[in-house]
Amino acid sequence: MASEIILNSPIFINYILPFVLVFAIIFAILERSNIFGEGKKQVNALIGLVIGLILVAFPASRDVVVKLMPVLAVMIVILLIFMIIYGFAKQTGEIKLPRPAIYWILIIAVTVVIITLMKITGTWDSFISYIKTSNGEKIFANVVLIAAVIAAANAVWQMKGRE
Repeated sequence: MASEIILNSPIFINYILPFVLVFAIIFAILERSNIFGEGKKQVNALIGLVIGLILVAFPASRDVVVKLMPVLAVMIVILLIFMIIYGFAKQTGEIKLPRPAIYWILIIAVTVVIITLMKITGTWDSFISYIKTSNGEKIFANVVLIAAVIAAANAVWQMKGRE
């Protein structure tokens, strides 16, 4: 008989961890933004508590957070490894990535999160089947064309700024 540790417990995984994560994130955002003014830690904590409890109370939203967290954790570890390697290669005191690298990392991260959310919520298969239809192919081709035009215009604008 395998012994179960607290980290594998469904109560810990499905209730405690999502609550603590959402509470900490909401509290940190409210503390950093000072929406309610300086020194309002009690108000920020109460709002974080309420939002965390609301998340835990609704299984659909809780399941999205529980299923998304491993993907985000892996992305953060990959980013950390990239930053460590970049820091060794650069050999300066402060690690500052070039702006295009930051944009590419952001684009890749947002794409991974969107695809993961679509897979978690079950909309990925319907999205792919819609893209395979004639209307979907037209829309996809137009989106790719618009993205290419924006990228080309951005590249020309960047080159014009260097002159």
